[in-house]
Formats: sequence, structure tokens, C-alpha cells
Amino acid sequence: MTSADFRVESSHPIASGLFPASGSRQYLFSDRALAVAMAAKSSTKPMGEEIRVVHVPTGEVVFRKPATGRPEWSDDL
Repeated sequence: MTSADFRVESSHPIASGLFPASGSRQYLFSDRALAVAMAAKSSTKPMGEEIRVVHVPTGEVVFRKPATGRPEWSDDL
């Protein structure tokens, strides 16, 4: 494995206090479990957009945190 086998990415800036420089659209990791954990604990600006973990050598999406719908459009009461 190289030092950047997994990429946490989004089409919107990623917001998290866990990343060293919050606001980027991608971060690189050598460990899959760490990349997935960081993606799962993160959100985007604006909130609710999709975050993915991609295996860099193959381009395979190994984890996807789907975009969430707007709360005001929810059927939940």
C-alpha cells in the first residue's frame, strides 16, 4: 500500500473538527478503517451532502455517507 490508498471526498467542503484543515473537498489516508470512520463522523457545508471514501488505486467507492433530505421536507411529524 502507498501512503494515500484511500480518499475521503465530497463535491462540497467537508466540515469536521477531526481533520487538520477543515473545509477541503478531499483528504487522503493510508488506512481504510480510519478513512471510513472520519467520513462517517464528518458533515459538509452546506450540511447534508454526500461524502465518499474511494480506494485510490482502483477508483472503487468503499463507503458512502448519502446526502440527507432537507428536514422541512420530511414526512415525520
